[in-house]
Amino acid sequence: MENRDPSAPAGQAESKGAQTRRAILSSAIARFGREGYRATSVADIARDAAVGGSVAYAYFPNKEALFLAAVDEDAAGVIDEGLVSAIGTPDSRQWPKTIIFTVLGALDRYPLARRILAGLEPEITNRVLEMPSLAELRKVCVERLRADQVAGTVRADIDPLVMANGVVTIMLSLLMSLVQLGEDAATLYVDDVAAVLEAAVDPPVQLGT
Repeated sequence: MENRDPSAPAGQAESKGAQTRRAILSSAIARFGREGYRATSVADIARDAAVGGSVAYAYFPNKEALFLAAVDEDAAGVIDEGLVSAIGTPDSRQWPKTIIFTVLGALDRYPLARRILAGLEPEITNRVLEMPSLAELRKVCVERLRADQVAGTVRADIDPLVMANGVVTIMLSLLMSLVQLGEDAATLYVDDVAAVLEAAVDPPVQLGT
C-alpha cells in the first residue's frame, strides 16, 4: 500500500520527511503507551524508529512536544472510529450509545489513548477536552443533531452545540471510569447513560386531544 501525506494532493506520494515524521510519531505512541512519559526518552523513540538520535528534534522541538503530538495522533485514531459510527448509525436515538461502544472497543488498538484515559499520565488529563479530535467529534455531533431536528426525530427546542458538548463530556467521563474500573462495567452503565441521552433528545410525546 502506498504511503502518502494526507495533506498532499491525491496521487502524490508521501515525502521522505513526512515518512520519517510518521515513523517517529508511531514509535512514540508505542513507547509512551507502553512505558509512559517519564520512563521514555527521545533516544528510545528514535532508536525504535530507526533514525539517528537527533533526527526527532528536527520534527519536534522537545520530548513534551513529541508526547503531546503522539497523544493527539492516537486519540484521533480512536475518535475517527467513533465519528464513522456516529455518521453511519441511522437511528437518532442510538448513535450516542454507538459512539461509546465503538470507542471503548477500539481502545486496545490505541495504547497511548488508553493510558491517558486510565489516568496514568495525570499531568495531561486537564488537556483532554482540548484535543483537536474531540473538537471534530463535537462538530459531527452538532451536525447530526441538527439533521435529526430537521427530520423531526430529535427535539427542536434543544441547542445542538450544548447537547454535543454534553454527549462528548459524558462519553469521556464514562470511558475513563470504564478503563479504570474494568470494561465489564460497560454492561452495567452504558445502557443507563444511553437512556438518559435518549430522554434528553426525544421529541415530546404528543398527547391526544
